[in-house]
Amino acid sequence: MSGPAIAAVIWALAGTATAMLPYRMQMLPGLALLIAAPILLVWIGLVHSWLWAGLGLLAFLSMFRNPLLYFYRRATGRPAPLPPELAPKMERDQ
Repeated sequence: MSGPAIAAVIWALAGTATAMLPYRMQMLPGLALLIAAPILLVWIGLVHSWLWAGLGLLAFLSMFRNPLLYFYRRATGRPAPLPPELAPKMERDQ
């Protein structure tokens, strides 16, 4: 198995483990996975072909659609409300 394939399997296992964590504890490992994914996809594209990188990109966008939408809204100045689980306690009580 190639290096990118092994890294992709480790990334997928790390994503699965992150998904099993309580929502508040998912932030840091999820951010690390979010940053590592494009690097991994480029590596897969260079070694195997851009078809596999494209399929991986579709899977990545599907899994990270909410965080990517949040960052897009923040970058464009649109309102980006936090999910209720992450909102500070005072905001939830109002």
